[in-house]
Amino acid sequence: MKTKSLAKTTYLLKGLLLAFLITVILIFVSSVILTYTSLSESKMSLLNTIVMIISITTGSAYVAIKIKEKGWLNGGILGLGYFLIILLINIIFLKPLVIDIFLLTRLIISIVMGIIGGIIGINIT
Repeated sequence: MKTKSLAKTTYLLKGLLLAFLITVILIFVSSVILTYTSLSESKMSLLNTIVMIISITTGSAYVAIKIKEKGWLNGGILGLGYFLIILLINIIFLKPLVIDIFLLTRLIISIVMGIIGGIIGINIT
């Protein structure tokens, strides 16, 4: 039982790592796009949300494919973990925590996209 739980935790951590790797790559691509095109910086919030959605969905699908059960739950956990890590990084490096509708919307998007990614991952296998 402990080895199965350890394996699930390992896959969740690998899924988070995959999600953050995708985040770094997509943020680099979006910064290049912003630098070399006429796209305004006012679209940065939208680009960040798209990057977050793609990263969480991909990481959740990976976790669901590897664990092969309860994809919606494992995906939701990954989405929540991703959100909490981003929130922690934001608090440490940028600004103090402000609980507002923007933060709560990002939390809901993270969990829902994790659930959707988990469902997609279960149905791929």
